[in-house]
Amino acid sequence: MTKQAENVIVGISIGDLNGIGPEVLLKTFEDPRMLEFCTPVIFGNVKVLSFIKKALHLTANLHGIDALDQLVPGKLNVLNVWKEGVNVSFGQNDETVGKYAIKSFTEAVAALKEKKIDVLVTAPINKYNIQSEDFKFPGHTDYLDQELKGDALMFMVQDNLRVGLLTDHIPVNEVSAHLTEALIRKKILTINTSLKRDFKISKPKIAVLGVNPHSGDNGVIGKEDDVVVKPALKKLFEEGVMVFGPFSADSFFGSGQYENYDAIIAAYHDQGLIPFKTLSFGNGVNYTAGLDGIRTSPDHGTGYDIAGKGEADHNSFKEALYLGLDIYHNRAEYAQLTANPLKIREKQEESKKYS
Repeated sequence: MTKQAENVIVGISIGDLNGIGPEVLLKTFEDPRMLEFCTPVIFGNVKVLSFIKKALHLTANLHGIDALDQLVPGKLNVLNVWKEGVNVSFGQNDETVGKYAIKSFTEAVAALKEKKIDVLVTAPINKYNIQSEDFKFPGHTDYLDQELKGDALMFMVQDNLRVGLLTDHIPVNEVSAHLTEALIRKKILTINTSLKRDFKISKPKIAVLGVNPHSGDNGVIGKEDDVVVKPALKKLFEEGVMVFGPFSADSFFGSGQYENYDAIIAAYHDQGLIPFKTLSFGNGVNYTAGLDGIRTSPDHGTGYDIAGKGEADHNSFKEALYLGLDIYHNRAEYAQLTANPLKIREKQEESKKYS
């Protein structure tokens, strides 16, 4: 049986204290109705958050605790993962603040691994000031891939628009070298499973964008699409995965083609994220698919330029929280269905009636 809504524990890593992360999470929980959907716990320090709350004239009530067994449903819990004070300077890049961002994140991931929290929502970090001898990762996703079971995949989500990436945080001049049939196969199977398990789509349709302009124009503008991408997609389609492409990326979104698919896979970071962020209007969510733990994040960065001004829009953070909760409940239902194959057939027959 799944937990009652208020008993689903959502862990929140604090992000960069000098950025807008603390602001958007505090704004989210100014609405007391949010506490009816889950029991939140921020991994940080209640004194530091109280300072930020006062500086920004926010009203969310904070409840400090020193251990997760002290969680109180109906409260915005703050787990004190450090005791000392921290100098907050809004909008400033600070290595010390970066260390606290990672301390919050790694403590939250440990709690997710140990099933002490059900969902993790991460506030934005600065990829430069988090680097140290103890943390040598370009961001959240790579660390999660190391710590949790499965294969991590960056999956950008906004309602029915879902964009995954074959390669993410690598230089453009290295994209071609990373693209192999094995990688394409792994990423597509990860998305296919996520669509079924996390989004309740029984027969997903997946579109893949070409690597080169016009998908290579039959080899005139690069051979990767013909030599690597097409054979990989053909094999998967023959195995029953509903995958299509490669499609020319320049017109795919503008023509509305994306609306015909449950997910789109881009070859590299900007090919997928520029159209996604253009269409999602600040309500997008970064979901790490493919892992046994659930992690979501808003689709924006630290926002140093507006930090401390009270101007940050919290919609993306709120959507990240909602999506994490939806996936938690969808996974619980999927586990029940897969334990009873008869239920799956009943669901499929029911969906046919309304299709």
